[in-house]
Amino acid sequence: MTRSFIARPAGAGAYTLGEGPVWDPDRQRLLWVDIEGHAVHQGELHTDTATIIRTGSWRFDAEAAAVAVAASGELLVAERETLTWIGLDGTRTELARVLAPGSPNRLNDGAVDPAGRFLVGTLDPAHRSGTEVLVRLDSDQLTTIDSDLILSNGLAWNPAGDRLYSIDTIRGVVRIRDYDPTTGVTSRRREAFAITDGYADGMCTDADGNLWIAIWGRGRVECRTPDGRLLATVTVDAPHTSSVTFAGPDLDVLVITTATAELSRDDIARHPDSGQLFTARVDTVGLPTAYWNPNPAL
Repeated sequence: MTRSFIARPAGAGAYTLGEGPVWDPDRQRLLWVDIEGHAVHQGELHTDTATIIRTGSWRFDAEAAAVAVAASGELLVAERETLTWIGLDGTRTELARVLAPGSPNRLNDGAVDPAGRFLVGTLDPAHRSGTEVLVRLDSDQLTTIDSDLILSNGLAWNPAGDRLYSIDTIRGVVRIRDYDPTTGVTSRRREAFAITDGYADGMCTDADGNLWIAIWGRGRVECRTPDGRLLATVTVDAPHTSSVTFAGPDLDVLVITTATAELSRDDIARHPDSGQLFTARVDTVGLPTAYWNPNPAL
């Protein structure tokens, strides 16, 4: 029997393209991006009310596609074309260039692997190329994992860290491959299952190894087993649900980002909380996210 839950607006403002929530347990803060707002935000999660208060922001000249946090509190930000290290003093250092200057494409969703490496993909706004990439950052070196994507999106690992799940949104597929957490080496990918109603966007894993997937265009999050069996749905009163993570000291609050991008005025009138962060309690706990390690070989 499929379980059903309802998400509630959590506050912290509304965003054009809210994405990529990340929980930082050492500092008890939530990080997320507004891609089209050119910003990374941080906030406090109040677990008693499941509400979020924004406490700070970092601004950029162009899109901020994803964020990761180091154990020290420093940030790694996927900007439009490059990966940027932000020190505790605010200093910004370019670590790697993924796309050529002036590329019509941009970076998109990213996540940290069990050893602290950062993976990030790219997208073609026209959804035509079929040559978008998924890359892995080791220190300041990039390794290409995929080079035939249309819109690289959600990334997640199983509890053992030896299986990588990835989404190619336009093709509607969730893929799986073996993953060596020691080296980052992957096996050949294979299709785990397809999403045919709406577009699979951001994704995270719970402690049981199930996948929680934001469904863009349908106002919901789906919980599925690794082979695609639907276990639960979370209804969100915002059509463009974009990404998810488990947050809080016990990782028992599901945080959902949403967007106003691509919505008409009538859409927003019908769904006035679009663009906000939402939260839900879904009777399970999340899998902790590893901290980004600037030197994963050490």
